[in-house]
Amino acid sequence: MEDRIEKKTDNLMIEIRKIEPTKGNLKKFTKFQIDLYDGNPYYVPPLISDDVATLSPDVNPAFEFCDAAYFMAYRDGKPVGRIAGIINRQVNERNNRKNARFGFIDFIDDPEVSEALLVAVENWAREKGMNRIIGPLGFTDLDHEGMLVEGFQELSTMATIYNYSYYPAHLERLGYKKESDWVEYLMEVPESIPDKHNRIAEIVKKKFGLRVLKYTNRKRIKTEYGRALFHLINDAYDGLYEYSHLTERQIDYYINIYLGLLNLDLVTLIVDKEDQLVGVGISMPSMSRALQKSKGRMLPLGWWHLLKGLKGKNDRVDLLLVAVKPEYQNKGVNALLFQDLIPYYNKYGFKYAESNPELETNAKVQGQWDYFSNRQHRRRRSFYKKL
Repeated sequence: MEDRIEKKTDNLMIEIRKIEPTKGNLKKFTKFQIDLYDGNPYYVPPLISDDVATLSPDVNPAFEFCDAAYFMAYRDGKPVGRIAGIINRQVNERNNRKNARFGFIDFIDDPEVSEALLVAVENWAREKGMNRIIGPLGFTDLDHEGMLVEGFQELSTMATIYNYSYYPAHLERLGYKKESDWVEYLMEVPESIPDKHNRIAEIVKKKFGLRVLKYTNRKRIKTEYGRALFHLINDAYDGLYEYSHLTERQIDYYINIYLGLLNLDLVTLIVDKEDQLVGVGISMPSMSRALQKSKGRMLPLGWWHLLKGLKGKNDRVDLLLVAVKPEYQNKGVNALLFQDLIPYYNKYGFKYAESNPELETNAKVQGQWDYFSNRQHRRRRSFYKKL
C-alpha cells in the first residue's frame, strides 16, 4: 500500500490508500465488494480469481494500451470503499478525447466516503492530463459497465454490475451527469419457434446463401472460428459507445478463457457460401445462483456449485453475445440465430432469457425482442464529469 490521503470528517478520519496491484492487494480490493453485499439476494459476486486477473497488469493484455490506479477508503482501519481509475489510450486516440474512466466502484452509504474515492481518481486523472471522467466502465467492453439505476430488486447476472440504490444519488451530488444508458430485457422462452421467425429465417437463408454451423468439439471451434468470432465482434460493435477494439493478444487471451467453458449446443455460427462468419449467438445457462452460493471462490466447494450451474437444472439462460457483420445487419440474420437456439433452450428447460445490456438508443437490437413476451427490467447508466 502507498500514497495515503487523509480527510478528516465530523465522525472519523477517512483514509484513502492507493494500492499496488499485487495479488494479495487485489484480492482484498475484490473481496470488499463481496463483503459489502453479503446477504443481498439480488447481488451476484464475481469469481475473485477472475477479477484479480482483470486488474493485474501482468495478466490482462488490455494493459498494453491502458493505465490504471486502484484506491481503497478506510475509516478507523476498516475498509469502507474502493475505486479504480482507468485510461484507455486506444479509445481516446480513436475518438480524439482525453477521457479517464472510473470503475470497480463500491462504497458504504456515506457521501464523505464516495466523495473521497472519486476525488482521488479525479486528481489522478488530472495528473495524467485528462479533462473528463466517465464511468463506471472497465478496461474494455468485455468488462462490466454501467451503474444500475433501475431494477434493484431483480436478480443480477454474471455479466453485469449490481449496486445499491444509493449509488447514483452519490454521483449526482458530486456533479456527475448522465452520459449513456443501457437497458435490459427478460424474455419468456416460447415453446416453439415463432412462425414469423421461421419465415424470415428461411427467406434469409435462400436470399443470401447463409447457413447455421454447429460444433461438438471445442478444439475445432477454437481452431476454425475462434479468431474470426472476435474479429466479427470488433466489426459489429465498432462505433458503439466507448468501444475498445480487441487486439490480437486480447483475442488469444479470450479464446482460451471463454471458448473452453461454453456448451456448444448454445453457440450458433452463421456462415455464408464461402464459410465466412457473418453472425454469432452465444448463450449460457444463468450462473447467478451458482455464483451466489460460491461466494466468489472456487474452493473449497465453489467449483461444485459452478459445475451444477453449468450442468444442472436451470430455468434461465443468459444471452451473452449476439453479433452480426455490419453488411448483414437488419436483414433478418438474427432470425436464423433464434431459429437454431430456441429448440435447444426448450431441450434444456429454459423458461426465461436475459438479454443483458443494450444501449437504449439501439432500437434495432431491441426490436428483435418484440417477437417474444418480454419486459424491460433493468436500466444502467454511464456518468460523466468535466475535470
